[in-house]
Amino acid sequence: MEIILIVLVVLFLVLVGTPLFAVVGGAAMFCFAFISDIRMAVVIGEMWKIANAPGIVAIPLFVFAGYIFAESNTSQRLVNLSRSILGWLPGGLGIVTVIACTIFTAMTGASGITIVAIGGLLMPALMSENYGEDFSLGLVTSGGTIGVLFIPSLPIIIYGLIGRADISQLFTAGIIPGLLIVFMLSLYLGYYGVKNKTPKIPFSFKQLMSGLNAAKWELPIVVIVIGGIYGAIITVGEAATVTAVYAVIIECFVYREISISKLIDIVLESMKMVGAILIIMGCALGFTNYLVDQHVPQTIMEIMQQHVSSKLVFLLGLNVFLLVVGCLLDVFSAIIVVVPLIVPVALSYGIDPIHLGIIFLTNLSVGYLTPPVGMNLFVASLRFKVPILKLYVYVLPFLLIFLLALVLVTYVPWLSLFLIDLFGQRPPLLEL
Repeated sequence: MEIILIVLVVLFLVLVGTPLFAVVGGAAMFCFAFISDIRMAVVIGEMWKIANAPGIVAIPLFVFAGYIFAESNTSQRLVNLSRSILGWLPGGLGIVTVIACTIFTAMTGASGITIVAIGGLLMPALMSENYGEDFSLGLVTSGGTIGVLFIPSLPIIIYGLIGRADISQLFTAGIIPGLLIVFMLSLYLGYYGVKNKTPKIPFSFKQLMSGLNAAKWELPIVVIVIGGIYGAIITVGEAATVTAVYAVIIECFVYREISISKLIDIVLESMKMVGAILIIMGCALGFTNYLVDQHVPQTIMEIMQQHVSSKLVFLLGLNVFLLVVGCLLDVFSAIIVVVPLIVPVALSYGIDPIHLGIIFLTNLSVGYLTPPVGMNLFVASLRFKVPILKLYVYVLPFLLIFLLALVLVTYVPWLSLFLIDLFGQRPPLLEL
């Protein structure tokens, strides 16, 4: 009963807007001080562990690189290149929007930034080419959520740290599910393009070479990071270092779109984000230690096993629960708070830890679009000055596609595990 009361108080404080680190850290210190016999300095100890964890450098460096790409004209070059390659397809501009949003979210680690950058860039073009306003708004609101499954996704790195799963394996496991969602959306966009006779851009080798030339300095980073990690040449932490250094060189000294003074501002802003992530992680792990000390995961496991005997029923309940969590919390907070409690229970049902990670991340990305409080709905509402209730309707076709993909990802483990088994990346270990 004490645990239930604490959880209810925590949820109430979150809903009324109390900073998450204060809620979770305060709850942890209160529990250690007044309920447990363990000193509440454990919470501070967890912050120290996080700050000194092997490979933790990947988080600030990828965040920093993402902020640089978001502040430069990378989004414009990415859109132009995608359009020169895919513009000739039925619904080509819509497919370009999905591809550009996916890549940009993977690079920046934030789908909200993608809505502002790519969405703001493509909305006028979509509406001028016979894509309705409601359809265009639904598309740009939905497009960026897929990027959390692709390298160098920051949510995957944090999940690996918190869930004790190999980050390289998670990157590998996310490829087929991510491509599946892109493919399903592209099929729908192709159907929409044929039905509404949206304009197509004839393929031009000259336009393709122009797009490649404009983005020639940014494309190598994709090859270096992806090839390096999957080829076991560099670790995730080393890949983050390469990405950050390369981003500074090309955006500040090659393209010269970011001045030194602006770079300093980017450092400050990105490190505020990193500080927020790390302090939430430290507080959440402190609270998790208390829950583990009180055998809460084991209690949840026993209750679930008493009432849910089927693995499939458990996965269905997990999907519903995570969709609700995705509505209420941002992806980083949700991973940090929920993963330590879910992983032991899921493992007791024989769910592969890597497959669980992809289920978790796919769920949370869908939760961003789920009414009534999906986070991307509010970002798009503010950016495009559209009533939130209208956006609920606009994103519905895309949400249904995401839900169908979520069912496939959840109940067909092969989609997540095929490439891992193919490349022999077993067993799952935390390795940065």
